[in-house]
Amino acid sequence: MICDNGKQFWCDAFKAWCDGHGITPRFGAVGRHGSIALVERFILTLKNECTRVILVPLRRAPFHQELTYFANWYNQSRPHSALHGKTPHEVFYLNLLPACEHPRYEPRAKWPRSAPCASPPAPVASHCGARIRLVVRYHRGRKHLPIVDLRRAA
Repeated sequence: MICDNGKQFWCDAFKAWCDGHGITPRFGAVGRHGSIALVERFILTLKNECTRVILVPLRRAPFHQELTYFANWYNQSRPHSALHGKTPHEVFYLNLLPACEHPRYEPRAKWPRSAPCASPPAPVASHCGARIRLVVRYHRGRKHLPIVDLRRAA
């Protein structure tokens, strides 16, 4: 486990918890920017996209449930820039073709098929000039956990 040098990670209770779970804590380098960058970035995302936008439950079980919903959405539905627009679920767990690489709809009627598109490149699904609609769903009905899809309009 990588953590910072905060007091909460130097206390006897934390060290005992780590020992009891067979975990060896590793601390980020003091004063070195970016030594725990991924952890810090996740914590910022958790704050900005979860705990700052909901009324945080005071009881442990409902709070744990909200964090579970967030973790599931974060891993299954939220694209990550560090993974080039893929989700952890697509990359690490199921080895799926990422949604950002599936054939895409091209709404511009005169777009040449051979022209480069945004990265990563994805083939055009049908004819250029396709009408599309934006479909927004919410993970477990939570408005702060959107799942956005583009679908072909009828």
